[in-house]
Parts: sequence; C-alpha cells; structure tokens
Amino acid sequence: MSLARVSAAGSLRVSPSGSPLLLRLELIRRGQIQHNARPLIAHRSVTSPQCRSLQTTSRTLVDKNNTNNKFSPRPQPVPLSQIPRLILGAALENLRGLKRNFRNGTFKTMLRQSPEELVFALVLLAALAVVMVYIIRLYFTYFYSEQFTKYPPPIAKALRRALYYSNYNPDQQMALKYWKQALELCGQLHLDTFSDEVMGIKIELAAWLEKIGSYDNAVKVLENLSGDCKRWVDLMEKSVKEGGNIPPSLLPPVVPQEPAGQSAAAIESEQEETPETIWGRRTRILGKAVGINVKLANLYSFYLAKPEEAHERLIWAVETALNELRRRTVEGLKEGEGKWMSSEEIGGALESLGHSYEAKSQFHLALPLFFQALRLSQHQCHSATIMNNIAICFAQHPIMPAGQSQVDTLMGDEVASATPAQKRSAYLEAAKRWANNARQHANEPKGDDRTPECDQACATSLCNLASIARLTGNVTEARRLFEKAIEMSRSLEFEEGVTQAEDGLWALSKSS
Repeated sequence: MSLARVSAAGSLRVSPSGSPLLLRLELIRRGQIQHNARPLIAHRSVTSPQCRSLQTTSRTLVDKNNTNNKFSPRPQPVPLSQIPRLILGAALENLRGLKRNFRNGTFKTMLRQSPEELVFALVLLAALAVVMVYIIRLYFTYFYSEQFTKYPPPIAKALRRALYYSNYNPDQQMALKYWKQALELCGQLHLDTFSDEVMGIKIELAAWLEKIGSYDNAVKVLENLSGDCKRWVDLMEKSVKEGGNIPPSLLPPVVPQEPAGQSAAAIESEQEETPETIWGRRTRILGKAVGINVKLANLYSFYLAKPEEAHERLIWAVETALNELRRRTVEGLKEGEGKWMSSEEIGGALESLGHSYEAKSQFHLALPLFFQALRLSQHQCHSATIMNNIAICFAQHPIMPAGQSQVDTLMGDEVASATPAQKRSAYLEAAKRWANNARQHANEPKGDDRTPECDQACATSLCNLASIARLTGNVTEARRLFEKAIEMSRSLEFEEGVTQAEDGLWALSKSS
C-alpha cells in the first residue's frame, strides 16, 4: 500500500493506491477537515491537564486491523494455566494506574473522572489485603504450630521445607533431601530414637513415599522402624526377667541442652511433662509397633501383592495386642504403664486378620475374629458391616469333622454331631439370620448417628440375602433381592455394591 506523502512546499501528494483512511487522518492533522463532523478518536473531555493520560486510544488501529480481518490469523485461546497470571497482571496494572492517579490528582478529581475504576481498584486492594493477611496467618498457624515448635529449630526448619516440597510445591528430590536431613539432625542433636517425635518423622516419611507410589521404600522405612521397636521390647522384657536392672541403652538419652537451642514451647512442655517410666515407655513403643504392622499388612496386600507377608504381620499384631491385654488382666498395671490400645484399634486389627483369612477361603478361622471385633465395636453402622461379614462366612463355611470348628461348638451339640447336609442347612440359616440383623441395625440410626456406612451396609445385606436365597434354591426371591440391591446401590452411588449384585444376578441367570 502506498502512503500519502507531503512535499517540501507543504502540499499533500497521494499516490494512486493511497488509503482514503490515511488521507483523511492526514487532513485532520493539518486542520483541513473538521474532525467534529465524524470523529475517529473516541475520547471524553478532560478538565484537568494532569489527567489527559486517561483518555482512551484512537480507533484508527482497530479500524485498520478490521480492514484486513479475513487475512489475519485467528486468535489463539489463552491456556488455562496462564489465566491466574493474566488476572494478577491486570490487577497489578490497575493498582499502578491508581498509584499514578493518586500522585497526579486529588481523590475527588479521580472519583469524578473514573468512578468505576477507582471503586474497583479500592475493592481489589482491600481483597488483596485480606488474602495476604489470611495467607500469612495460615502460614504461621501451620508451620509454627506445636507439631514443629516441639522440635529444636534446625529440625523444625528441615521439616517445614520437607512438608513444603511434599505437599505445597511438589518436588520429590528436594522433599527427600529435607526428610533425610531432618532425621540426620535428630541423630546429631541426640534426640530419643523411640520418642513420638522421631518415630513420627519416620512414619510421615513412609506416608509420603506411599503417596508418591514408592511402596517398596515405604515398606522399608516401616519395617526398619518395626524391627527397632520389637528389639527394644524384647531387650526390655529380658532385662526385667533377669533382675530388673534396666541398661542405659533402653532409656532415653540425657543430653543437656541450652535454652537458646530450644524453642520456648519445647522448654515449657518439658517442664510440664511427668517423667516416663520404663513400663510406660514399653506401652508406647509396643503399641506403635502393632499399628505399624497393621499398616505394613495393608501395603503388602493392596500394593505389593504379597498376601503371605501381609498375613504374617496381621497375625503378629493381633496376637501381640491380645496377649498384652491378657497380661494386664492377670498381672495388673505396672507403675506408670498407662492405657493400652483402645477397643476400636484392637477391633480394627481383628477385622483385618479376618479379611485376610477370608481371602484365603478359611472362613472357619475368620468367623471367631469377626465375632470378637463385633463385641468391641462401638458404632452401630460399623457393627452392621461386621454382621454382613459374619453372614458371608457362615454362608461359605466349610463342612468339617466334629471338633475341628469353633463355630460348631458355639452353635451347640446338635450342629456338632449333625450330618454334612444338616450342617450346611444350619450354616445357611445362620447366615440369613445375621444378614437380616445387619439390615435391621443399618436401618435404625437416624440423624447425625447415621453415616454412609449404614446405607452401604443395608445394600450389602440385600445382596447377601439374595446370595443365600440362591444357595437355598429360591431363584425368584434371589432375583428380586439382587435387583433391589442394584437399585439401592445405584441410588447411593455405591459402585462396589452394584458390581457385586450384578455379578450375583449374572451367576443366577447362568445357573438357571
């Protein structure tokens, strides 16, 4: 395109292919055309010369771009990841403009000339101030909470960085670096290896490794910690049996620390804490070992496909928990021994071992564990879940010779001496009774006492009743209950219940 040119004498000269739009702009500039007739510049009148910079730009560029719109490339969409940055940039630009306006004019002048922009900028400034205050408060509330202040400052600093790179700005290499640094500092500062603080760091490290999918390394961390706890308990019990002299290696290290090396909260907590006795120390370490082995069983079973390893860890955890409970009942509490595991914790270990036996199709061994877990359960919805497990075990209980099944003894002499067919009928009747009990208990809780577990237990009981009806030959009732279980599970968005009921319905259709 040829542009309009101005000769040295001041006359306007236009090439044949010149743009009429540019010609008109040049004439306006030279004053030969009154631009009021058809303004090309959108502006507002400004009373103060200091505020002329607020005028809007010319429409000339827009009009020029629109003439070649069909030849211009289509605008690319803004990536979603850049939207927050663009919004923040626009906000900062607005604040910069507000700053310039405050510098060049009065508040009243700005309010009169650009009221919308001024109000928006003030609201944005107030919102940013509130957000900054909230972020600062959240930072100090979390990173300077008691979970950090109970550590010496170097360890607390490493832990803050480890958690930052683990949860807030994920970086596996940096996170692992600071987790290791925190543990190394614990050794350098002579912290008690078996304190809740040091063991807590190792457990958090294992949880982070599990989170990022490094299951083998998570297992290694927990296995090492479990082995340390078991060796401590064995050595302590051996020392007590041999004469009661506790070697110094079993006691926490006594390291004089200057107040300057500790936080104020740590010093105050040490002054308020009562000294831990050797038996109280044993209770804490042994309880930690039981919980770690239950967690190890979970990792072995669900992530590493090692059911035998999981089963061994669960057997040790359950036997240790029950033996300790029995010892306390017989011998009584020692000095400063403290409370043992709660009923809910022991019941959870019993259930886990019961499910392990279920996976091995050893239903006769799973049943006594579920009965004990039911006795310890304190929540009605969870009790209904355990009742469903009991119903499943009864329905699939193997026919065994007299005296080899604990359940036969519990059900009475008639079942113990019955024929295989009579035993099978008695097992199915017991299974139906327990499934109905589960459904009844799941329907009873109301209000805040009712949890999603109640609804899921109710749907599961319908599926179990359908399976029992199929085993007894009642095909019509089985089909009705399976369809009802599918409908209820779908309304609850309980995918496991839908799958189980559909599989049962398919097996029923195939057999009939």
